[in-house]
Amino acid sequence: MGAALVSYRWELRKLRSLRRTYLGLGAAVAVPVIFAIAVTTQSSSPNDVAFGSYIHQTGLAIPLVLLLFGSAWMYPLIIALVAGDIVASEDHNGTLKTILTRGVDRGPLLAGKAMATVTYAVGAILASGVVAVIAGSAVSGLNPITTLSGQRVSAITGLGLVFASLGVYLIPILAIASIGLLLSTLTRNSTAAVVGTLMAALLFQLIGILPGLGALKPYLLSTQFSAWQGLLRTPIDWAPILRALWVCSLYAVPALITAGIVFVRRDVDGG
Repeated sequence: MGAALVSYRWELRKLRSLRRTYLGLGAAVAVPVIFAIAVTTQSSSPNDVAFGSYIHQTGLAIPLVLLLFGSAWMYPLIIALVAGDIVASEDHNGTLKTILTRGVDRGPLLAGKAMATVTYAVGAILASGVVAVIAGSAVSGLNPITTLSGQRVSAITGLGLVFASLGVYLIPILAIASIGLLLSTLTRNSTAAVVGTLMAALLFQLIGILPGLGALKPYLLSTQFSAWQGLLRTPIDWAPILRALWVCSLYAVPALITAGIVFVRRDVDGG
């Protein structure tokens, strides 16, 4: 475990020096600001989505609406920028062989990269949520919000529900990160891994809307992006949240195990 923590700290230092890290985090905080500004210029509301009708009434609705819009491509892309690069970049830069020849075991090295990816994912979603709340409150006020069950809750309670929703939203996000890590390990190409991760996320979305495949929808990774809505019901509906936990595990665990097997057995001779 000690070796994995050393690798983790090293990977965090590397992430702080990479342009794509700030590109992803920049997008995570810029989009909520742009969305909030757009709210001030529009008198209408996106009434066809959950909480869309409340964006002019309370800033707490804005981060929730963004969770709905961002699940299709924005947040998966932000996560893929790092998850798809964190292993493949070593091949591109020719540094993997050098690292391994310094006595670093492959298992702890990959574990450190996985933990750094998780840290980035948590940071990106949290930063996006915090900025969305601040920007939304600036334009619409930090006011009470009405839940999906029609119950009006105080601003403080609503704020807690928003951040709890961000936590549930991380469940499928981390599954996407696991797929990105796998593709980064398999392809040895950052661009292919990033694009592949985004395409996988979009493919789940496509399967979910195809006619005749409705039976698969509860088990698709894309469906789990709406599990947080269970927190916004009275009483809390835990069923979609618990389903998200085990369904996302079905995607994440095999991806991580496969990435580990491939990485441990990798021939790094020549780069």
